[in-house]
Amino acid sequence: MLETGSESLGRQNHLDYDVHGLVGIRLVDPSPTDAAAVARQLGPLESPLSRKPDIVVRFVKHLPTARLRYLGLKDGFTDDGFFILQSGKKESKVRIAFDQIGGQCEIVCQSGLRSVPLLMAILNLTALKKDCVALHASAFVYEGKGILVTGWAKGGKTESLLAFASQGAKYVGDEWILLRGDGNRMYGIPENIRLWNWHLEYLPEVRRQIGTEERALFRLIESLDGMQRLMVKGRLGNMVPVKFLRQAMPALRRQLNVTLEPRTIFGAGLGSLTARPERVFLLVSHEDSRISVQATDPLEIARRMASSIQYEQIPFLEHYLAFKFAFPQRRNAFIERAAELQYSILRRALAGKLGYCVRHPYPVSLPELYNAMRPYCEGSDRIPALEQPHTSLGPS
Repeated sequence: MLETGSESLGRQNHLDYDVHGLVGIRLVDPSPTDAAAVARQLGPLESPLSRKPDIVVRFVKHLPTARLRYLGLKDGFTDDGFFILQSGKKESKVRIAFDQIGGQCEIVCQSGLRSVPLLMAILNLTALKKDCVALHASAFVYEGKGILVTGWAKGGKTESLLAFASQGAKYVGDEWILLRGDGNRMYGIPENIRLWNWHLEYLPEVRRQIGTEERALFRLIESLDGMQRLMVKGRLGNMVPVKFLRQAMPALRRQLNVTLEPRTIFGAGLGSLTARPERVFLLVSHEDSRISVQATDPLEIARRMASSIQYEQIPFLEHYLAFKFAFPQRRNAFIERAAELQYSILRRALAGKLGYCVRHPYPVSLPELYNAMRPYCEGSDRIPALEQPHTSLGPS
């Protein structure tokens, strides 16, 4: 059993994370609060390293920034350092040497951050050096077969994971999956999962584990939403309080979610976080109320997902471009050819896999999504005879 961060910190001034033997991360001088923040990002992957860490995250009480020059609101630089600036209840700074990323890299953080900025992006790029591509996806094992589900942001990846969770699937990962270039292995990073209120309608056992305060808040917001929908149809709709409530509802609806550890949802189904990928699903939401599944060339999935990976890297690249503005002589050639490497690895990894495109409405019924995908997750390892591979995401 892994030690908790506070137990380990009692005996040493560092904590190690070993991400499936691919990426080693060392936290130096973290407070218990700092250790907990990283644990929320990386999950239960804490393990002593027997090798040098790839990424060192060093925590300090004060991070000096003499003669700081600002680059917009989020970045700044001194004569020799680049800083990400965070504001909120407590202003803080993080120093990152972008020219080190891909090799041994150090991140220096002011203690007390809610999370280490860009940690996942740097982890993913470090894995790229190990012939692994980080795919925006979810993954699970169903009936002994490894299932990889990918797509654009908000495409239905988590919904697929939840749909199969209630049918005994074993969790591999959600949000980011590391896929080996030879296509023989995929690895999950057990980040917390965000569930929306409508998800919980299909997961009563999970809903019962939600705190009383959260459930009460959900009921209150739903009641207010129902009330304003009724009032807007009559004369009351022009009253100032009703107009104010109507304007506030989008922000209130964004509160209808809760973040849970994977073990809360999967329990004993939280396995080794690794599997051999045998089926690849590309999920796309559409305006039709039906769910359709069609065989798809996995290389077409690779072409599409290469763009998705680049899209997910935009926040990281914004900071990297600011770094290059500050230090034009310190460009990182590895970062600049990352997109080419990602596509190359993805093509190799998915070649020869069974690929499918799933179109579905959103929100989607989890039982209906399960019933639509299930036949393609089991049985023969060849494309069904009646299915014809296609590359169009247009109407069926």
